[in-house]
Amino acid sequence: MVFRSTAWVRSLATALGTVLVQISISVTPGHSLELGLPLQCQLGETCWVVNYVDLDPGKGFKDHACTSFGYDGHKGTDFAIRDLKVMAAGVPVIAADGGVVRGVRDGMADVDVSETGRANINGRECGNGVVIAHEGGWETQYCHMRKDSVRVKKGTRVTRGQQLGLVGHSGLAQFPHVHISVRQGKTVVDPFTANSPGQGCGKGKESLWRPDVADQLKSPPGAIFNAGFAARSPSAKAVRAGLYRDDVLSRQAPVLVLWADMYWPLVGDQLRMRIFGPDGKIMFEHKKNIPKTQARRFFFAGKKRKPLFWPAGAYRGEITLLRKNSTGQVRTFSEVRRVTLK
Repeated sequence: MVFRSTAWVRSLATALGTVLVQISISVTPGHSLELGLPLQCQLGETCWVVNYVDLDPGKGFKDHACTSFGYDGHKGTDFAIRDLKVMAAGVPVIAADGGVVRGVRDGMADVDVSETGRANINGRECGNGVVIAHEGGWETQYCHMRKDSVRVKKGTRVTRGQQLGLVGHSGLAQFPHVHISVRQGKTVVDPFTANSPGQGCGKGKESLWRPDVADQLKSPPGAIFNAGFAARSPSAKAVRAGLYRDDVLSRQAPVLVLWADMYWPLVGDQLRMRIFGPDGKIMFEHKKNIPKTQARRFFFAGKKRKPLFWPAGAYRGEITLLRKNSTGQVRTFSEVRRVTLK
């Protein structure tokens, strides 16, 4: 939902109709729930997993893999899209499995809750959303949909993949995404392990995701989800609104800046940003070690123009993030962007 841990999660639990209880639930092979993705997208290309379910019943956060990709009290899995411009174009939210619509809310504005304040959404933290009842006492809930986009009504029977609405930015949200919560009765369930809070991490019974989806979700969160060039120092807010996406810039631009927006850069990761000129040679390079783990971080670096004009032609930008784990294995995140200066 949001990237920082706050007391808001207590009211969020009420809004989602859940109660955090430290009990065990029994999920056996052959359970009736098999979840597909809750939105139409290509994982790793047009959508990204950002936050997992919190399986730590106390203060702090532990997800199904005993890592910390989320925040205290988070009760679902967040799938984010690139920016507000993509949101405005429309990304369908779809039923992860078939069932009957139990509840609907629509009509809430798509705004950043950090700007408007929690008081404006008190008791409606889910924003525009849909709850679906499934066989076996299962429930899924889809939150933060776009205003006036919900297409189903209470009592409607839906099939897996049927459109429910559009990805939005309503309720307790700081970025456009869909939050899917899974419950059995009133108990929150992690779809990766079928564990409930208090049952621990690192092991589980059986994934609730369909096998093809579970395979796509094996990699932990982390991505360079947006990048580009700019002729001035860009702001994160402007980039996340969908600006600075030009593929042609002026040769008289005072600076040439390469920017990148990332999910979950971790402390100790190594970031490298390079710009190659029309001759194919490196004309700018910036390196740094990430000093702090953050769920979302915006970076930019560039070079001032010294001659009267930049050389005409095609420029290439490369952003690379290197992550070394405790066994010495390296995971690489990389993106390439191009721009023409005329």
